[in-house]
Amino acid sequence: MRTSKHYNVTARGDSVIKKEMIAMLLAGGQGSRLGVLTAKVAKPAVAFGGKYRIIDFPLSNCINSGIDTVGVLTQYQPLRLNTHIGIGMPWDLDRNNGGVTVLSPYERSAGSDWYSGTANAIYQNIDYIDTYNPDYVLILSGDHIYKMDYEVMLDYHKENDAAVTIACMPVPWEEASRFGVVITDEHGQINEFEEKPANPRSNLASMGIYIFTWKLLREALIKMKDVPNCDFGKHILPECLEKKERLFAYEYNGYWKDVGTLGSYWEANMELIDIIPEFNLYEEFWKIYTKSDAVPPLYVSEDGFIERSIVCGNSNIEGTVINSVIGAGVTVGKGAVVRDSIIMKNTVISAGCKVDKAIIAEEVKVGENCVLGAGENIPNKVNPKVYSFGLVTIGENSVIPAGVQIGLNTAVSGRTEACDYPGGMLGSGETLIKAGDRS
Repeated sequence: MRTSKHYNVTARGDSVIKKEMIAMLLAGGQGSRLGVLTAKVAKPAVAFGGKYRIIDFPLSNCINSGIDTVGVLTQYQPLRLNTHIGIGMPWDLDRNNGGVTVLSPYERSAGSDWYSGTANAIYQNIDYIDTYNPDYVLILSGDHIYKMDYEVMLDYHKENDAAVTIACMPVPWEEASRFGVVITDEHGQINEFEEKPANPRSNLASMGIYIFTWKLLREALIKMKDVPNCDFGKHILPECLEKKERLFAYEYNGYWKDVGTLGSYWEANMELIDIIPEFNLYEEFWKIYTKSDAVPPLYVSEDGFIERSIVCGNSNIEGTVINSVIGAGVTVGKGAVVRDSIIMKNTVISAGCKVDKAIIAEEVKVGENCVLGAGENIPNKVNPKVYSFGLVTIGENSVIPAGVQIGLNTAVSGRTEACDYPGGMLGSGETLIKAGDRS
């Protein structure tokens, strides 16, 4: 971990902490495009790469960049996220001055308000930011997989005497119409924004990572405090541009993955097990930190077989695992075959099962001789935009009875029974959500 450079202490009678830059991490989103995976947990708390959670990546980026003060803004299903973060010890963010602080919506004298937009969430925490009297504020999202040195971005911000610096990533021209893009001059100064343009004039897509000079951001937030669902991209940044503030694009060319859909989430996990992965979890100079439980080692029986997979500790492998990511405490029973799948912690894949291209959440029990990922590639009937990519998706704490078959582009959540599967099958494109669960 890098020693923090972004603070100094000044004396005004009593000691007052002043931070050069603090980070505000937006982690309150539901992540509805992940379907049953986020029915009971916030998207940033979803498991990734076997042992990590998505929020580990921006938190690790902060401490690796020397930023020792991070406010994490939570809202939707925050319990597991709050428990995971704790006092910030895994990321060396358990500090007397600064560290990590979880910021949930709270009751005020004028009433209680949910965070209603990215900028509104920051506005509701102005007092927290003022505590540190920062020169700069870094705005981050809690749902992307990447490594970035924010200190280099800050240096760029200062060199350009910028009011706002936006991290941008070049995307293929043929895909630029899917993104919000920025139009810059030859010096990187932003002249215009285009939201999903039909005929893009730039391929620099905004990554939703911003450095603001705090004085300017504070004024903009207060000015726009009554704007419904106040958002950085829709309201704050256009306002700054209209006022002729100096906005610059910081070009990032490293690995960056938005895991906002089941397809992209599955792909990002599968990329980790490439022979030479584009995104390397094992670099010494830029470690990814997480809350790690003390668990026993992995056990592979005489009949067990693992090929090109990530398998975490405390797992019991008596069957076959190929090209998959397996969390801690997972059991793969005798004769079972798991292929091209993500199995999260403490899940049981019973003997004789065949699991192909599935995402199975935590604490799931799959009964003996089940087949997951069988049949034709038929679009999901209930939510085709979410449940696609030929995947089988099982929500946490679900139970799949023995001997059933589940087709492609399907979703299952809850404690299901044999009678929920007519003819012992859930056909491709079907959704099975038991009462009390959400899709």
